[in-house]
Amino acid sequence: MDEHIEDKPTPPPSRFRKVFQKNWSKIAALTLIFTAILFGVGYIGLEGSSSSKFCSSCHEMKPEYYTWKASSHSEADCVSCHVDPGLENLAKAKADGAKEAVKSITSTYTAPIVMPKEIPDSACETCHNMNNRNTTPSGDLIIPHDRHKNKDIKCTQCHSGVAHGKIAERKVTFKTDYSKWDESLGNAMMSDRKYIKPEMKTCMECHSARKVSTACNTCHTTGMYPASHKKEDFKLASHGMDAKTQLKECNDCHEYMSTEEIKLFDDMPAHDKYLQAGRITDKQVSVKDYAKVNTFCEKCHMQPPPSHQKGFTAKHGAIADENPDKCLACHDYQNNGKTKNKIVTCNSCHPSNHSDSNWRVTHPVKIPNGGRPSTYCYSCHSKKNCTSCHQE
Repeated sequence: MDEHIEDKPTPPPSRFRKVFQKNWSKIAALTLIFTAILFGVGYIGLEGSSSSKFCSSCHEMKPEYYTWKASSHSEADCVSCHVDPGLENLAKAKADGAKEAVKSITSTYTAPIVMPKEIPDSACETCHNMNNRNTTPSGDLIIPHDRHKNKDIKCTQCHSGVAHGKIAERKVTFKTDYSKWDESLGNAMMSDRKYIKPEMKTCMECHSARKVSTACNTCHTTGMYPASHKKEDFKLASHGMDAKTQLKECNDCHEYMSTEEIKLFDDMPAHDKYLQAGRITDKQVSVKDYAKVNTFCEKCHMQPPPSHQKGFTAKHGAIADENPDKCLACHDYQNNGKTKNKIVTCNSCHPSNHSDSNWRVTHPVKIPNGGRPSTYCYSCHSKKNCTSCHQE
């Protein structure tokens, strides 16, 4: 007798299963919409956090943000230069950014902000063609970028300040008050062109190291000989007057003709000036002081001019009274250590002499009885000689 095997009855579907079977198409559609929203929000968040405005949400990044906004690269977002192309690199950068955000919240960040790596040439070349970029906008400079590229010279070796004005190197972001950084301060920081444009010093040092000519016409189509220098009276008459109003422009070229470094223009950082006065002012340097430290000027200034002929000694006092600044371009009242020993000063021939009992009356400035030497006295007299007898 065959054994009859009875099939087990199929259990009735659960309530959830009935609902799912009945509405599976709706559930699938909702799932798809939810997934799309999730990815969309993620993508929007990724895009939003990649905007340059987002960078300034961390207050310690405000100096970088506002200097970038004032720069010629303000239309290129931060990620264009600081993040390598590709979604994977962008995601990695955002992950690193999240870590920095935690440091910002917990005040464990490092200031000033330092780039994790140099900006590669490939980032610059997405906008700039190195093969046909032969001149700068000035129209005078000869800068064959393709030759520099072939010598493996990186873009940032010359253009490191183009977007942020070298604010980290200038140390203006160290222990700064970030709340004071705004568009005005960003514009002020980017107003000093020497931190934005390539420095001639960089060109000269690189050319010297690579045994490339440093003659003016190597890089300048005009030979850099200004029209004012071609005037007949320029050398003996007008150059000093021109220098009074254009000394910084003179220094742009002549500092490289001096065998000694010119430090007269070194001054308080622009950031400190702005915070103190709300504006940027240039340090004022006198022409006579400049002529004494630049060895290029010295070549002519140490030669007696045509006026210093026989019989000049008897007339020089009256001439000096008419225009003392003209004399002081080469001479000084005294050798106070700031000028070279070989420079003839007033006290070289006119030392203090008290042998005449009536010297207080004949002295150009009235000296009261019992008066002691003061700082004003040393504008003409030698402090070292005076204090050997007198006590201040």
